[in-house]
Amino acid sequence: MRHYSLFLFLAILSAVSCKTEPNKTAEQQRWDAHVENTTIIRDDFGVPHIYGKTDADAVFGLLYAQSEDDFNRVEQNYMWATGRLAEVEGEDAIYSDVRARLFMTQEEAIANYERSPEWLKKLCVAFADGINYY
Repeated sequence: MRHYSLFLFLAILSAVSCKTEPNKTAEQQRWDAHVENTTIIRDDFGVPHIYGKTDADAVFGLLYAQSEDDFNRVEQNYMWATGRLAEVEGEDAIYSDVRARLFMTQEEAIANYERSPEWLKKLCVAFADGINYY
């Protein structure tokens, strides 16, 4: 009986302690591939030098480094480009938002992306991945 209790305890302990890694999303797998293929070396002045196996890897590294350096600016540029700056800066930015939305709507941007060649889509996704990974 004593050996049975010990065996049962060890079986439960090993089952609980053997934690499996959850399945990674496609996005996480892309990030891992970019990280594996990208090197960022900062010189003595802090300037990033980005090396990538592909253009998309270099774009990923560039946006990651830019996010490290000045994420507030990256975020503000996004709000400005998507016509949502007034949400953050208030009523004075409404004309900037109107200009952005007159220039291109979200639907037009999506349609342009869909019509883009594959190489450009890869760069666009890598751009977003660099920011999101940061």
